[in-house]
Amino acid sequence: MSAVLDELGLLVRARYPLLMLLTHEEARAERILDKLSETRGLPCWRWSTSEGLRRPDGSIVPETTAPAAALAALCGVAGAALFVLIDLHPFLDDPVVVRRLRDLAAAVGPRKQAAVLLGSELSVPPELRKDLVVLDLPLPDRDEIARLLRVLLKARKIDLPAERFDRFVRGSLGLTENEIKRLYARILLSGGSFSDADLHALVGEKRRVIRRSRFLEFHEASERIGDVGGMDALKEWLRQRQAGFSRRARDFGLPEPKGVFLLGVQGCGKSLMAKAVADLWQLPLLRLDVAALFQSGGSEEQGLRETVRIAETLAPAVLWIDEIEKGFAGREDAGGQGFGFFLTWMQEKKKPVFVVSTANEVRSLPPELLRKGRFDEIFFVDLPSDHERLSILEIHLRLRGRDPDLFDLVQVSEETDRYSGAELEQVVVGALFAAFSEGRSLTTADLLDTCREMIPLAVTMDDRLKSLREWARPRARKASNDRRRIDFFEEWDEEAAG
Repeated sequence: MSAVLDELGLLVRARYPLLMLLTHEEARAERILDKLSETRGLPCWRWSTSEGLRRPDGSIVPETTAPAAALAALCGVAGAALFVLIDLHPFLDDPVVVRRLRDLAAAVGPRKQAAVLLGSELSVPPELRKDLVVLDLPLPDRDEIARLLRVLLKARKIDLPAERFDRFVRGSLGLTENEIKRLYARILLSGGSFSDADLHALVGEKRRVIRRSRFLEFHEASERIGDVGGMDALKEWLRQRQAGFSRRARDFGLPEPKGVFLLGVQGCGKSLMAKAVADLWQLPLLRLDVAALFQSGGSEEQGLRETVRIAETLAPAVLWIDEIEKGFAGREDAGGQGFGFFLTWMQEKKKPVFVVSTANEVRSLPPELLRKGRFDEIFFVDLPSDHERLSILEIHLRLRGRDPDLFDLVQVSEETDRYSGAELEQVVVGALFAAFSEGRSLTTADLLDTCREMIPLAVTMDDRLKSLREWARPRARKASNDRRRIDFFEEWDEEAAG
């Protein structure tokens, strides 16, 4: 909260005339504005359409429930003041209201005044974009939640071990102040005493609350890095940055990792790797449904701001943007407000949110998105090599309780040239169904028969795959090491040893 208060104070001192504070937490935002009014010595005027314009002494200015009338009255206020306009955004499609706001913006600066539009919807008419500064009220941080919980525990005379106290604070990140209060009240009313069992209930409820977001999902990172076959170069790159958010890395002079862009063939493990990053780094995983965001018919920028607000509250965290081309493809420049906000945030973000973006098609994406500084690296995920196919087949057999050593997987690997990782999984699944239907154990012949019946996607989309490889060759790193070179040196070492 103090950071928002400081930023608001700085903008007011710098004579910014119009500010917009975006939040669903109206009461919390008003407390911040009251503090700003007190510390800056600015008498506070408030307007809402239900009450009209309220003077600093609490009295109501008659006939000011209409926004245009209230704005006209504010233009006549002399002396330093802070004007808080609550839920004005539904009226910003009225030309008279916009004109009155522009008049107010021209008048408040010389008088040492400032106007703050307080609401939950982002709505900025083109005429006001140069005068209006938009700020997001972050969700409660660790310190705010700790104070809230400490007051509650003291009132209830509950003594909580420091380690469990910290776990409850961490488990509450990502929620509004009212959501946190309701959840804590629910624990108390159900007879709970903030035990480990109550913590599990809290985390579960928190995930349900976050999932009510239209575009964001709290994803269960059940995939392990060992469940991903191949991509050794990408895995090594990720392991090198595993401690990238630590204090030790900062002391060493390293910047925090920003993100990675995974481009490649459909079904080759990009999404699986995105989930595995969260497990490898032991961070919460949030998935942004970018297609739903850009097809919702609402404000793209507001949806992205909401996503960023939650992700930064949970930071350090992994934000997974799957098939990013569904939202950003075809945009020639950063002119769109939502796209422009996303580019700026990626370039300048201060909180440790690691973005993993995946794409099957990249040539239609605007070049600004792929510029260095927004993503740390771009990796191209190609069809698995023969060694990687062998590894993938072993993984899927083990996951289904089979011993890979009982099968001739070298032969199966040779027969599955140009198969993706997803198709190799289906080879194992299809072979298991064949064996199950006949009431016998799985054999190598089942695997071979299944793969010979399938036609891989790379065969039917050969031209598109070649074009994608041509694009990626000078622009992206390969996610997999060149096994031919490795095999050469391994064979050379064996010959030298012999």
